[in-house]
Amino acid sequence: MPTVAVKLYSVFFKLVLKHRLQSLLQSPTVQTEADPFGITCRADESTAPANPSFSAADGVATKDIHIDPLSSLSVRIFLPSPELTASAPAQRQAQNGEAYQGYLPSINGVGRQSKGGSRKLPLIVQFHGGGFVMGSNISSANDFFCRRIAKACDAMVVAVGYRLAPESRYPAAFDDGVKVLQWLGKQSNLASIASAKGVAGGGGAEGRIVNGTDPFGTATVEPWLAAHADPSRCVLLGVSCGANVANHVACRAVESGKQFEPVKVVAQVLMYPFFIGSVPTHSELRLGNSYFYDKAMSVLSWKLFLPDKEFDLDHPAANPLVLGRGPPLKCMPPTLTVVAEHDWMRDRAIAYSEELRKVNVDAPVLDYKDAVHEFASLDMLLRTPQAQACAEDIAIWVKKYISIRGHEFSY
Repeated sequence: MPTVAVKLYSVFFKLVLKHRLQSLLQSPTVQTEADPFGITCRADESTAPANPSFSAADGVATKDIHIDPLSSLSVRIFLPSPELTASAPAQRQAQNGEAYQGYLPSINGVGRQSKGGSRKLPLIVQFHGGGFVMGSNISSANDFFCRRIAKACDAMVVAVGYRLAPESRYPAAFDDGVKVLQWLGKQSNLASIASAKGVAGGGGAEGRIVNGTDPFGTATVEPWLAAHADPSRCVLLGVSCGANVANHVACRAVESGKQFEPVKVVAQVLMYPFFIGSVPTHSELRLGNSYFYDKAMSVLSWKLFLPDKEFDLDHPAANPLVLGRGPPLKCMPPTLTVVAEHDWMRDRAIAYSEELRKVNVDAPVLDYKDAVHEFASLDMLLRTPQAQACAEDIAIWVKKYISIRGHEFSY
């Protein structure tokens, strides 16, 4: 069973959550026309500032980018520091907490050496939780979680700041997820063009691109991505409602064929997905009033997220088990599902994984004993041994699909 501290915090958390959801339901925003610009972070959210220096604590540098002029859609990029095999200047940057200046670590099992010498890292596109109405890609908890994942997987993490409901209802968050993949593809193409034109100077994707400018006008080239991202090894990772977004983006990637090239989604990780349906599962009946996010408050979140005329617990955004929607399951990427013993959403997530396995998709389930919803990403629980173990377990599985030496890892 969860500890007494977790139980007490859960009671407090649910009281605050209920108040916030009811306030949103009663706000004028619910009755007014949708705001196309939207918001990605609420005023009362505890946030962590971006830091382009390699942190002395975990060796990860971060930066924020607003990627869509027509909306508030943004991303935070997490770049892990070079390893001990890196060049001496790069090591000093990492050890002294200096600002990012480009680094040239040697090749290892996960990184790929580019022609210009800089290591190419796989991409993990992360979608935060919060019931579509709260949370943020720059929250303190999500910042800590993404840093942990970047370090464990030795990958660049792109945390998506999608628009929140009810200011921006469905399909805003899902469309934002798709736009980020399109943006990553565009960034890779711009970097390739700039490099081919000799814009990058003697350092391949480094050189003048490190400053984000060039004489051909491609000032939108993102230097960290240009120098270090390998879009052909892209993993989607969603937390709670973010898992719903990740699964939708994976479906779109399958349906679109080459639309996102050169971005290739090689796997996805669904952490305690926010699935629901009109017919309750056994875990919903047994654990409906469980810790942190009970079923009643989750239904309120869905009412805030889905337009009034579309509200249905079997909506495509809510229930992936309704047949005849999206691409054939056999076309879906390998999918790791993380569930918690005391989470009422667990059964539907497990059932979805079982459906994927029936059509020979690699779709294991990690089931954590004595765990609650968001046990590996909630602020209070982030530093528990179980949360750390979960990140390490995810890294073991993900490395099967992002390692350039092949499938030397097994789970």
